[in-house]
Amino acid sequence: MQTIEYPISPDTSRTPLPFSPATKVGNLLFVSGQASTDDEGNVISDTFENEFHRTMDRLQRILRAAGTDLQRVCQVRGYLKNSADFPRYNELYRQYFKPPYPARTTISECLGKVLVEIECIAVVEP
Repeated sequence: MQTIEYPISPDTSRTPLPFSPATKVGNLLFVSGQASTDDEGNVISDTFENEFHRTMDRLQRILRAAGTDLQRVCQVRGYLKNSADFPRYNELYRQYFKPPYPARTTISECLGKVLVEIECIAVVEP
């Protein structure tokens, strides 16, 4: 039977909400949606660009805690508050992910307090 692990480190942000930042099963890491928040999970409202970078920082910290990185991400799901931000999302996304890109789904007009949220699935080497 596969064991479910919950990789965290002192560098991993916490959340007051009822979910784990990430779960690991076998060599797959499932990272919950990350957004522009501080280390206690409080929303930090900002420009779309700043929220995107803060979101990616949180995502990268979780990946590192599990022993992987952006190059090992195989799927990304992005959520945008405003569809008008989609072109900028693609520009910023290319700063973090390089070809061949992970599989990706992006949904817009779906968030409340934050402008962007990103979740992913990554491979972790044994």
